[in-house]
Amino acid sequence: MNAPRAWLIWTIGVLAYLVAVAQRTSFGVSGLEATERFHAGAAAVSFFTVLQLLVYAGLQIPVGILVDRFGSRVMIAGGAVLMGLGQLELAFADSISAGVFGRVLVGAGDAMTFISVIRLIPLWFAPLRAPLVTQLTGMSGQLGQVISVVPFALVLHSAGWTPAYLMLASFSALAVVLVLAMLRDTPPGHPPRDGSQGLRATGVSLARAWRQPGTRLGLWSHFTVQFCGTVFAMSWGYPFLVSAQGTGPGVASALMGLYVLVGMVAGPFFGSFVAKHPMRRSAMVLLISAATALTWAAVLAWPGKAPLWLLALLAAVLAVGGPSSMIGFDFARTFNPQHRIGTATGIVNVGGFVAALLTIYLVGLVLDLLNASGFSGGNLYGLDPFRIALSVQFVFLLLGGVLIVLVRRKVLRQMAAQGIHVRPLPEVLAERFRERRRRGRDLDGKQDSTVH
Repeated sequence: MNAPRAWLIWTIGVLAYLVAVAQRTSFGVSGLEATERFHAGAAAVSFFTVLQLLVYAGLQIPVGILVDRFGSRVMIAGGAVLMGLGQLELAFADSISAGVFGRVLVGAGDAMTFISVIRLIPLWFAPLRAPLVTQLTGMSGQLGQVISVVPFALVLHSAGWTPAYLMLASFSALAVVLVLAMLRDTPPGHPPRDGSQGLRATGVSLARAWRQPGTRLGLWSHFTVQFCGTVFAMSWGYPFLVSAQGTGPGVASALMGLYVLVGMVAGPFFGSFVAKHPMRRSAMVLLISAATALTWAAVLAWPGKAPLWLLALLAAVLAVGGPSSMIGFDFARTFNPQHRIGTATGIVNVGGFVAALLTIYLVGLVLDLLNASGFSGGNLYGLDPFRIALSVQFVFLLLGGVLIVLVRRKVLRQMAAQGIHVRPLPEVLAERFRERRRRGRDLDGKQDSTVH
């Protein structure tokens, strides 16, 4: 493969994905302003993001099928057009219905982007390099959150709502131009894509992708480790930090920036880990899930407002969930043939966003119920209401962890039937411990013989 050309194609795809992430996360930064602009309560404001994520998640499987048929270039450019129109609509919206319509367009365009970029990787890069490039894709795309946290937030607070969202719409226009001018679906000489597949063949391909236990393991892995970070970055993180924890906008933006930075730094580590230890991918997912649950428990159980170091730890742990969720796409890649990767990736990508949209909506609903009951004392986004509402996350973390364990057993049985046997991790660790002790005794014996 032509390595420089491959990296150029990947760069254009990542730039489009970066813009998509900026569009996706922008509303989370403007949540407090949205409450005032649309005269809405917590549940109504959360509905903007919930509907956006509902559209995103609902389109993942159709988009996966379409990108297998029509290629990444058409899908990425079309997605950028939809997101630009959505942000243009939101820039001038002054009613809840108009604002929701804008976020629906953003969700639809966003849905067309990530899968299409991921679809490019196995076509342009060697298999051994694919896990690292996949992580770099997720890592680089998260710079879009920096755009929403820093320049977008600055324009929003200085120039106002309309100029800030017009700026985001212009980024999408730039992405359309770059993709159409420079991005190509396949390397020169690659067999042409079959775009004539009928509905029956499409249904068969979707069914086979779903019946593959490795696809479902990827789905539940993505479900479990991705959603907490999405909830934090897209909806409730900023209000929780500013209103409940009293950090102030500057500190909250810094913590959101830390979230992005840690996610970028962690990405290459996970890519290297997956490449070196492909049989330990699900164990890593379960470890990250447990760390997320413990850190949220510490923050929510802290008497009074949590110290800054603990909030920084929370942002860092949640950030790790982003790159670790990319392990789910590696399951889709390794357990499915190349012509079905887009479909399988679409199935996997549904997981985390379904969990996120349910959590975002339930948090807003609980906050409104507590406010209506008088529990919040007139402070809709107070610390005690947030403690109860954000505990919804533990339900989905537990559910995802159980499903990962159950599906992993099916994957291991399938691999055993193919003659691939995976030793349990505790057994491997115990053997390594015994080996180190044996080497230590041998070394001590050599030292003793040298002395005497």
